[in-house]
Amino acid sequence: MKKSVLFILVTFMLIACKSEFERVRTSNDPELLYKKALEFYDDEDWVKAQTLLELSIPNYRGKAEAEELFLKFAYTHYYNNEFILSAHYFKSFASTFYNSDKKEEAEFQSAYSNYRLSPNPRLDQTYTEKAIEGLQIFVNTFPRSERVDECNQLIDELRVKLEKKALQQGELYYNIGQYEAAVKSFSNMLNDFPDAEQAEKVRYLMLKATYEFAKKSIFDKKLERFEEADVLYNKFIKKHPASEYRNEVKDIHSNTVEELKKLKA
Repeated sequence: MKKSVLFILVTFMLIACKSEFERVRTSNDPELLYKKALEFYDDEDWVKAQTLLELSIPNYRGKAEAEELFLKFAYTHYYNNEFILSAHYFKSFASTFYNSDKKEEAEFQSAYSNYRLSPNPRLDQTYTEKAIEGLQIFVNTFPRSERVDECNQLIDELRVKLEKKALQQGELYYNIGQYEAAVKSFSNMLNDFPDAEQAEKVRYLMLKATYEFAKKSIFDKKLERFEEADVLYNKFIKKHPASEYRNEVKDIHSNTVEELKKLKA
């Protein structure tokens, strides 16, 4: 009996709350929409706040309240984990209210929203690249901001992710025997990330891929490609004289030298 009464009371309260929200939503009363939107925002009811803020914004365009409403509207998307939309609305705020003292905050939040969208390295890294671009623009635009150190840390973190993605891509090509594509992928990675943590492994795999590609090439291309393997060997030894891969690399070089002798005979 007590449970039934409690259930009825809870249900009634939920209906009453919903009715109150719907009453406000459909009121067409600018002041009421504005007031309740901010109340829901302060209560962290992001969905209801977002709905009422969206209805309020047109009523306050060109007025002092517009800036606060627009920024809070962007934040409701962020707090609802709608990061694509929050990135858009924060950027839109920064463009619309370009003289606002909240412009720096909005620019950062736009870039940070893309950071939140950045997936694990195995997936497409479009948002990782967007986040790096946005964070770098922020650093360049606001070099004295207290957020600069955080931005640089986030950029470093995201670049490591791109490095891992590039390495995985090259390894995939290598593992399926697409050696030419593997060499190109590894070469691009070293150009993009010359100080990559995995640079030694990349140069090792690049040498192996070039050697395997040379072995499988038609006769007219073998000399050129074994010479490329020889060049990569010398670069590897110069860069990594004490490498854990040195024994295998030396074996590859010995075989390369033998192949070159035959081809030049």
